[in-house]
Amino acid sequence: MNNPKTDTAATSIQHDFFYVGGQYVGPPDGQVMSGQMYVEVLTPCQVTRPYPLVFIHGTAQTATNWLKTPDGRPGWATIFAQMGYQVYLVDQPARGRSAWHAQIDGELGVVPVAVVERFFTATAQAPWPQAGKHTQWPGTGRKGDPVFDAFYASQVPYVADTANSQRLFQAAGMALLDKIGEAILITHSQSGPYGWLLADVRPQRVKAVVAIEPQGPPVVNMSMQSAVKGDSPVQEHPQKRRWGIADIPLTYEPFLRDDEELSVVLNPARVRADRLPGWLQQEPARQLVNLEAVPFLIVTGEASFHALYDHATHDYLQQAGVPVTHWYLEDFGLTGNGHMLMLERNSHDIAQLLHRWIADQ
Repeated sequence: MNNPKTDTAATSIQHDFFYVGGQYVGPPDGQVMSGQMYVEVLTPCQVTRPYPLVFIHGTAQTATNWLKTPDGRPGWATIFAQMGYQVYLVDQPARGRSAWHAQIDGELGVVPVAVVERFFTATAQAPWPQAGKHTQWPGTGRKGDPVFDAFYASQVPYVADTANSQRLFQAAGMALLDKIGEAILITHSQSGPYGWLLADVRPQRVKAVVAIEPQGPPVVNMSMQSAVKGDSPVQEHPQKRRWGIADIPLTYEPFLRDDEELSVVLNPARVRADRLPGWLQQEPARQLVNLEAVPFLIVTGEASFHALYDHATHDYLQQAGVPVTHWYLEDFGLTGNGHMLMLERNSHDIAQLLHRWIADQ
């Protein structure tokens, strides 16, 4: 009788899924459910960590981002589950396995191959100052390379309206935390604002937030194209993002009325050849009072276009009374990373570094 070797890494983690949120909309004879969110669950046989992790993907991505790297290595979801964390992975509402309705959720966007190559996978020749340091993507990063093709195959359409995406997730995220209780959020890129938006409405449930290269910078929401060309935020109208670090309301003290805008000033103190200036509030700064007890960590890769401006997000949050830490990975000996930290060659080392911070919280 055959006695095959047991894969303990696979058998020690239980998989499940459920949906949260959503509501019935439309006429009585044609109602559909809208706004629901798919949630995948990885539970180690022995949960040894006090709080679960909720992983929230970025633009054009789904929960598969966290399950496995495109070259076949274990993803962060598996790594953290093997550390004893219960792990929740979401497909943002109207994305992936979370239903999208054309008549309700609006226009979809897609990310072309050339954009993925230029900003994420083959950035060494890109025009931002740090780009030439990018060495950690597994493979050539170009169309036709098996690793790139596996990654690009995972890209999906996404709701093009940023504010609508934030509203949809905030509602579904509240439903998730109401179901599972206290948790630590790990966001990436486009979902960066989801961390402060969810902590703003559920401050007692969000125990900490790890923001991997969060969407930014504050106030202007510069496009990737304008940032990598070296355009300064001073060239942009400073009120494109009315709530500073989000496109939908946050709880400021003093309260920001509907007829008001944040008063902002350019902060030249952080300007250097490979950093852009960022906007701060004019003093006295309004405080993000619901975030003042939630620890935040912003993580930036050495070679990413985010190295141009993630410091501005840190400075904005800090000025608003938020306990925030900003890590540049090269300061910890982790060099050569682009924007997709969870998929690159040293992703396991980055996960171990994040675990140290999470455990401290």
